[in-house]
Amino acid sequence: MASHTQGVHARPADPLPLEGVTVVAVEQAVSAPFATRQLADLGARVVKVERPDGGDFARGYDTAARGLASHFVWANRGKESLALDLKDPRGLEVLHGLLAGADVFVQNLAQGAAARLGLDSAALCARYPRLVAVDVSGYGPQGPYAHKRAYDMLVQCEAGLVSVTGTPERPVKAGIPAADIAAAMYAFSGVLAALLRRGVTGRGGRVEVSMLDALAEWMGHPLHHTMHGGEQPSRTGLAHAVIAPYDAYATADGDRVLLSVQNDREWRRLAGQVLERPELADDPAYATNAARTRGREKTDAVVAEALGRLDAAEAVRRLEGAGIACARLNSVAQLAHHPQLAARDRWREVGSPAGPLRALLPPIGLPGGAAPRMGAVPALGEHTDALLRALGMSGAQIATLRRDGVIA
Repeated sequence: MASHTQGVHARPADPLPLEGVTVVAVEQAVSAPFATRQLADLGARVVKVERPDGGDFARGYDTAARGLASHFVWANRGKESLALDLKDPRGLEVLHGLLAGADVFVQNLAQGAAARLGLDSAALCARYPRLVAVDVSGYGPQGPYAHKRAYDMLVQCEAGLVSVTGTPERPVKAGIPAADIAAAMYAFSGVLAALLRRGVTGRGGRVEVSMLDALAEWMGHPLHHTMHGGEQPSRTGLAHAVIAPYDAYATADGDRVLLSVQNDREWRRLAGQVLERPELADDPAYATNAARTRGREKTDAVVAEALGRLDAAEAVRRLEGAGIACARLNSVAQLAHHPQLAARDRWREVGSPAGPLRALLPPIGLPGGAAPRMGAVPALGEHTDALLRALGMSGAQIATLRRDGVIA
């Protein structure tokens, strides 16, 4: 009797979790655009509403990405650009046509501007009960700082981040827009939470996120250390305030390698296997973390002398062999060619008005699901005509709006 083998069918990939969700965003700079880019990567349709006269001002920050602005490329892939003058009643009418079928609205206009246009979350949720309406601001809607300008660096200063970043001699801001990113990620997670709640209640609702609130939350460790311990953590550059050795040390080939000794057992291994100074393992001046921290300069000098005789690859090999946590102090260019990112196939290409550009896959992995939707970076007004036609406008109506400067 012939045997029959039943074919095994692969399970189809799950759809992206935000497939079918429509987001309308009146956004600029980084905080709101970076939030809505996360939504686009997870399958949402994101309509980005921009001014006809130049669009999102982040388009003009620089020309580093093949003539495009690096901030804009990073935060705006996968969106449809609608160039629309919201100060013209006809433009506002178009926007409401989109909102009538939208699930989410996100805005980060200057404080008070959305309310003047009737686009604040309270007004929109009253008009569209199923809409999730997100207000992203610098300092929140009330209080003495509500109307202050809130650029990323200013909020980093107000939130105390700059006071704990840098060297003992000089505070420095973070090298990335930390306040913008913090607000963006809370706006992103706030949208997801509100959509889940809508699935239960049938109602959307308001989401409020401020850059100061978001970054103040990220300041949790130094904040609680100061409030409850009475003393602000000191600025230590790449060193650690209460652990030694914990710093970056120069190697013979001009690189720097950071290492961290977390306990006295690790110090003994470092002394014997890396520094080749086994006598330091039980030397009272080095044997305990308290002693090493008190004599930080001597500790660092011993480590620096040993690593300074090795190239970076050999230093890392010895440190890893001894079970000591370590890392290369990479440049941004080295990050772009990081072997771990390459080994995990983390790079893709996205389209743009300047041609294909390298971009990282989003950090949220959904194994077994459809691949993230890493759509193209839009040109200003690239989708204006298609969006207006979808709302039922004729070619003549569109031409009139363009002639009058309401669209671009």
